Amino acid sequence: MGRREIDAVVFDMGGVIVELGPLEEMLGDPSISAESFWPRWLASPAVRSFEMGRCTVTEFADALVAELGLTIAPADLIERFARWPQGLYPGAAVLVDELRAAGTVTAVMSNTNALHWERQRDAPQIRAMFEPAFLSYELGLAKPDAAAFEHVIAALDTEPGRIVFVDDNQVNVDAACAAGIDGVRALGPTEARAALAERGLVQATP
Repeated sequence: MGRREIDAVVFDMGGVIVELGPLEEMLGDPSISAESFWPRWLASPAVRSFEMGRCTVTEFADALVAELGLTIAPADLIERFARWPQGLYPGAAVLVDELRAAGTVTAVMSNTNALHWERQRDAPQIRAMFEPAFLSYELGLAKPDAAAFEHVIAALDTEPGRIVFVDDNQVNVDAACAAGIDGVRALGPTEARAALAERGLVQATP
């Protein structure tokens, strides 16, 4: 595929740019599989409330332990949750730098919280990689809601078809596509690079 007229690439954070630790370490329960966890996480009232800035981390932990039937104490969950982001994937910074060097806006759109955005491993570097940053807990808007994508389109001040959105969850990719954005599902920067290379935005190999 030849180079397209793209003004901005909007990345999800966890699972695309930032590596997440094993679920069993975060939840303290090895019986919960990724296949069963993610639909429950995305539909969780506790998660949505926390990621939209509507409750404290303590309230979030209390509610999530009850929702998922976890055996660990809420205070233990908070400590585990804070350690869940493992820092940048290898190759993530190089990918973003390549896009920026070509004049492409690199933004992040993340359902996240202050605990992760401000204190996660590699936090200063991650914050410097993206401008603008569309953070659910600051905006009160979350993926996959149409309003969140409408906000991104308006803030970037371009046509939705000139935006590429990269996320590891298909439900969010589908919502981006419904808004007219070029949505791509990718896990990690290697898959993201391949998709962006198909669009002529980066080299196939760094």
